[in-house]
Amino acid sequence: MHVRYSSVGLLLALSLSVSVWGQVIQQFRILFVPIVFFFLYNSRKKQKITQLGVGCREKSEYIVNVLGGNTNGHEGIGAYLLSGFSAAVLSVLFITHSNYGNSYENGRLSSSNSTLLFHSSYGSSTETVWPTLEFSWRLVLATVIGFLGSACGTVGGVGGGGIFVPMLTLIVGFDTKSAAALSKCMIMGASASSVWYNIRVRHPTKEVPIIDYDLALLFQPMLMLGITIGVALSVVFPYWLITVLIIILFMGTSSRSFCKGIEMWKEETLLKNEMAIQQGTVVNSRGELLIDTEYEPLVPREEKTRMQILCLNLRWKRLLVLLLVWVFFLALQIIKNDVEVCSAWYWVLFSLQFPIALGVFGYESVKLYTEHKKRMRTGNTESICEASIGWTATHIAFCSLCGILGGCVGGLLGSGGGFILGPLLLEIGVIPQVASATATFVMMFSSSLSVVEFYLLKRFPIPYAIYLTSVSILAGFWGQFFVRKLVTFLKRASLIIFILSGVIFVSAITMGVVGIETSIEMIRNHEFMGFLGFCSSQ
Repeated sequence: MHVRYSSVGLLLALSLSVSVWGQVIQQFRILFVPIVFFFLYNSRKKQKITQLGVGCREKSEYIVNVLGGNTNGHEGIGAYLLSGFSAAVLSVLFITHSNYGNSYENGRLSSSNSTLLFHSSYGSSTETVWPTLEFSWRLVLATVIGFLGSACGTVGGVGGGGIFVPMLTLIVGFDTKSAAALSKCMIMGASASSVWYNIRVRHPTKEVPIIDYDLALLFQPMLMLGITIGVALSVVFPYWLITVLIIILFMGTSSRSFCKGIEMWKEETLLKNEMAIQQGTVVNSRGELLIDTEYEPLVPREEKTRMQILCLNLRWKRLLVLLLVWVFFLALQIIKNDVEVCSAWYWVLFSLQFPIALGVFGYESVKLYTEHKKRMRTGNTESICEASIGWTATHIAFCSLCGILGGCVGGLLGSGGGFILGPLLLEIGVIPQVASATATFVMMFSSSLSVVEFYLLKRFPIPYAIYLTSVSILAGFWGQFFVRKLVTFLKRASLIIFILSGVIFVSAITMGVVGIETSIEMIRNHEFMGFLGFCSSQ
């Protein structure tokens, strides 16, 4: 109880004491290498446009660049994530060879009672804590935080699981397993309402769906496969390692997204200045208007009804494929829950997830690769999908790796994987509106899969689930509504990137602070800090 209330104070203050940081740096100093590597990698500045008087062809290319984003350096986030993940795993040698390794037996027993906030595989204890749903300041505060977290999380395309889990444990008082399950309910509700809003909105520049189904089919199978792997790793990985992964990955993706938002803000400002020059007026010496250079579009966009937009945004065949993948994974998870862990049938069911995920990913990859080669031969430079990268074998492998890595992070932390997928879509050149809609769409499938499984396992109280899901549904819809209106009014899509970066940063602070505090307490208690056995920890 003391740890819980002290954590609330730290979360509200958003700071740590000098002594805490000293212990963290001493224990985890090897893990700051990938952070330094990340900032050195991104120190190469992109070439900026400094002249306003450019030709018509250059202007059109520049506007396309502003809308689509610059994809230079998208390998940087992949290299950063790989280096951070690898360094964090290797650094377990530093901990396991410390003085705490001698207390293995006692540590294993005591570590089962530690407070972990990241996935349902962990818990403060085997005891289930379900507070009664009644009006109180805790419920009011949780409602406000849940509403804001859902609204901002769906707009950014990251869900908000990094905010919900600490909120449910520290403020409402749920145990960790129940908090992770309720967090999935909130993510599902917010993402579902956000998808409902998005399919009734037109693409900002083209007559295509605002949800990129090609990218959804490419990432969704690998994301769900990665979540399965992440859940398995969450049983094995020690608590401090998951905390370090949170700090490295979330701070890295947050800072990268923030820098990208600043770049896009500057490009939008430059574009606004150029348009202001074009729309200026010419007057004579007596101040009489001679020429008004305000231009109208040569071909105005055709007005469409809500039903026409809805039909345009729905691709039934691809939706059916995504739904079949969802059903297949759900069936395997349900069957696997009734099978003995580490038995032959358990591993057979576990391995069956790979063919279906790799099959769907492979089909979509071959399609994109073939179409890319065909367009290159004919000299057609138009992008196949919303991503502005060329679909070479290297880029496809990069997307596959990031999809699995994003799923692993989602499985480790109990989130929907949007913390990696959202920034990744921006990195490959997807405009913010489409990146948000596509990431939320994919996240709806992964979160709903977990909700159905948790419901069958009776992991959360129904009254709280209904209430919090309802709050998230309202927040997801109205968050999309207000932010889209604001983006249209200000003509700054970079606002979506800033919201995404902010949600990831707040999640890193909340989960990182609680994780560091608990890790330090485990170190002081000389608890076991190494990897656990997968079969023996179930």
